[in-house]
Amino acid sequence: MADTNSKKPAVKKDSGGETLAIKRIIEGRTAKILYATGIICSLFHLWVNTIGIMPEIQRNAVHYSFMLFIGFLQYPLLKKHARETLPIDYFLATLSFAIGLYLVFFEDALHMRNEVPIMADLIAAGLAMVLLMEVTRRTTGFLIPTLAVIFLAYGLGGGRYIEGLWHFPGVTVPRMLYRMYFAPDGIFGTIATISSTFVFLFVLFAAFLIKSGAGNFIIRLAMATMGRTIGGPAKMAVFASGFMGSISGSAVANTVGTGSITIPMMKKTGFPSKFAGAVEAASSTGGQLMPPIMGAGAFIMSQWTQIPYLTIVAVAFIPAIMYFVSVAFFVHLRAKKLGIKPIPEEDIPKVKDVLKEGWNFFIPIGILMGLLMVGFTPTFAACGGIVAIVVSSWLNPKTRMTGRDILDALAGGGLNMVTTGVILLCSGIVVGVVLMVGMGIKFSMLITMLAGDSLLLTILMVAVASLVLGMGLPVTASYIVLAVLAAPAMQMLGTSLIAAHMLIFWYSQDANVTPPVCLAAYSASGISGSKPLETGFESWKIAKGLYIIPLLFCYTPILFEGPLWQVAETVITATAGLFCFAVFFEGFNTYALNIIQRTMYFGAAGMLLWPDMRLHAAGTVLLLTLFLRERAVFRKQTFEAV
Repeated sequence: MADTNSKKPAVKKDSGGETLAIKRIIEGRTAKILYATGIICSLFHLWVNTIGIMPEIQRNAVHYSFMLFIGFLQYPLLKKHARETLPIDYFLATLSFAIGLYLVFFEDALHMRNEVPIMADLIAAGLAMVLLMEVTRRTTGFLIPTLAVIFLAYGLGGGRYIEGLWHFPGVTVPRMLYRMYFAPDGIFGTIATISSTFVFLFVLFAAFLIKSGAGNFIIRLAMATMGRTIGGPAKMAVFASGFMGSISGSAVANTVGTGSITIPMMKKTGFPSKFAGAVEAASSTGGQLMPPIMGAGAFIMSQWTQIPYLTIVAVAFIPAIMYFVSVAFFVHLRAKKLGIKPIPEEDIPKVKDVLKEGWNFFIPIGILMGLLMVGFTPTFAACGGIVAIVVSSWLNPKTRMTGRDILDALAGGGLNMVTTGVILLCSGIVVGVVLMVGMGIKFSMLITMLAGDSLLLTILMVAVASLVLGMGLPVTASYIVLAVLAAPAMQMLGTSLIAAHMLIFWYSQDANVTPPVCLAAYSASGISGSKPLETGFESWKIAKGLYIIPLLFCYTPILFEGPLWQVAETVITATAGLFCFAVFFEGFNTYALNIIQRTMYFGAAGMLLWPDMRLHAAGTVLLLTLFLRERAVFRKQTFEAV
């Protein structure tokens, strides 16, 4: 059954998901099987989320079957022996599919026995967890499965050896297996529901949008709008990555996708390699913050908090724009500092021509947002958006999707979902144990003991925890773990529900651009040819808004938790503060600044960002004074030079 030609490479790096995993190079019969499975998987999810009627736990079990079947065939048991281990992976893939379907066919029998499991039920439950942790190990590494094992050990009796707050007597093995497999707070519980509904359909929506040619349209539109400005290629990367990152759902995938075009252009116009890579990494990371899709975060947050999805994307829009503006500040200042000119006019397409070629791409986005605004569910809106992509593509001869394109998009959606899907499913084990033993309350009590009544200290602890978790966990898993453990503590200190979750979601992104483990930056360095760690530190500097803006969620009404005039005042002064931070770090504005001038900009940034309108006024005066003085000095220097 193994695919032939052993002289060819058997594996490759996979940058299409939330991690950099080793993926099998699919050929021959296996390629056909996976292609067909991806199509069937997507059709099933479209059916079950629209006209199909199926119990939630059974739908999630079928979702599990598809994700693990595809996952075992895509990601080899041993990367150095991918061809030799293919028969084993076929066996594990088939077994996984059967284990998921076992629940579909035998759940009713369990209910008829008054929820008393028999040996076959327990064996199926045990195999389901072992297989899930194994495929998660292949796609994301050892950390998530190890966390799952640690939490299971704690719940099974390890907690009885811990004194004090963390003492837990434990449950029996059959009880744990039942909770993880049949109960609504285990593998097939809330997290699996998020995966099989919102997340899958928007991954499929993205697959259709990209297959229709939207990716190339976004890059050309970015060039047409930003190419004539100072530092045009880098600003183009910010623009394109913002839109593409929201659609792709992965900072790494977006970095590799748009970066292959934008990074060489940045280098060609004079930006250093490490800066070019860092801009792309910081911009691609911000794509996860940009509505309407926001990776998987908006859907998880909505399901978890019961806050309407439309509310989440509405309040997230302005902070996301502020983040990209802050990255653009660094780009603009560095371009002026290096004397980089705009892209030559002959290389820039006209906006009118670009819009004429791809105007139809706005239709599905408009329909998606329109359906959400009039009250339809995100699942229905995503399905409507997918249909709109196909229909609108037929309105333009250059983007018309054929039957083969539609099948490719269906297959791509199913196959691209695997990494995110298994992360969410395996996270269900951790969440199930946390809910069973009341660990969220205990962790909140611990934070309260350490931080006291200090919200700022609590936020700093969350930031450090997110960075540590992010070194081994993908963004989605990091957010889920922190949301379960830390959000209640922040709420106890007066933070609103949406502010607590939004802050945790933003901070869960920081591992993409913060050394020592920063996958987006390392991916960008591979394209730019720069040193990975240098690119990581440069991206960490450029992405300063990722650390500063979330503080505003808790201390200001920026999430529309106050009068509109206060929201507007906060946005304006905070944006000015982010500009001052960029000037401080770059040491340049109109001309190179000395240490005293940089320190004054740092002071202005602090005053403009601090939640006090009197300080905002003082910071504004200081910023205007610095700006006017620089203009006067620059004019004098220019006059003397003439």
